[in-house]
Amino acid sequence: MLAEKALKSVIPEAQAFPYTIRLVSEVLCSNGSSSMASTCAACLALMDGGVPIIKPVSGIAMGLMMEMDDNKSIEDRKYKILTDVQGEEDHYGDMDLKVAGTKDGINALQMDLKVKGITDKIIAEALEQSKKARLEILDKMLSVIPESRKELSAFAPRIFIIKINPEKIGEVIGPGGKVINEIIDECNVLIDIEDTGEIFITAEKEESAKKALEWINNITREVVVGETFQGNVKRILDFGAFVEILPGQEGLVHISQLSKTRVDKVSDVVKIGDIIPVKVISIDEQGRINLSLKEARK
Repeated sequence: MLAEKALKSVIPEAQAFPYTIRLVSEVLCSNGSSSMASTCAACLALMDGGVPIIKPVSGIAMGLMMEMDDNKSIEDRKYKILTDVQGEEDHYGDMDLKVAGTKDGINALQMDLKVKGITDKIIAEALEQSKKARLEILDKMLSVIPESRKELSAFAPRIFIIKINPEKIGEVIGPGGKVINEIIDECNVLIDIEDTGEIFITAEKEESAKKALEWINNITREVVVGETFQGNVKRILDFGAFVEILPGQEGLVHISQLSKTRVDKVSDVVKIGDIIPVKVISIDEQGRINLSLKEARK
């Protein structure tokens, strides 16, 4: 619990690193504090695993040997503060003070005493000694791995988070879940959608997650006047053709926008299934998209 507390404060927020982290420390023998050894080793493991921790953490256990003379007050007794207390020193000693933190300060502290109390002077000295030891240990750690790795292991699942307009959640899900299930099946991903519009995409392979991410972005993105797309002709009517420019988003190419010359029949220029370049020329108050083939071919 102490090691977890020491590291918890440097773990990034879920929005920056949306993973569940499991750390296991197996201590085979103890020649010092097993909890502080676990803190240092776990910090190195996080960095090696690519977890973008806020700052590295190290820890040390401090001990105390105090003169046992009941005729003297605590303030008058002689004492010695020990750095990196070992098992026997802890067993026969009078204090076990575990201190963990970053280069900027302490983020976990635990103390056990076998005497009736200690003075302000003792605790001040112990914390000062622990700081010197922690920073020395931290230097050794950073000489091995100076910062978190930029990339996760190739064997780690990939999680991407995007935030969309909550009003567009229905478009991502589709009628009866048709759209989201198609994305899941085609991209081999898991998708969780929050009411806030946050979407979590999880995949074994980064390419799969990115494919699903692009798919959702295309569904939810706002089309801008002046953009050009390669669209798929979906329907042909007497007055024009409806062209899908993004998944689930269609626009109308009016017959007057098919060619620079007069067009008698829409089917003379385009057919269902044709992939044609189109330019967004306007979007009306109801969000209907008007496209132009002749403008895109300029």
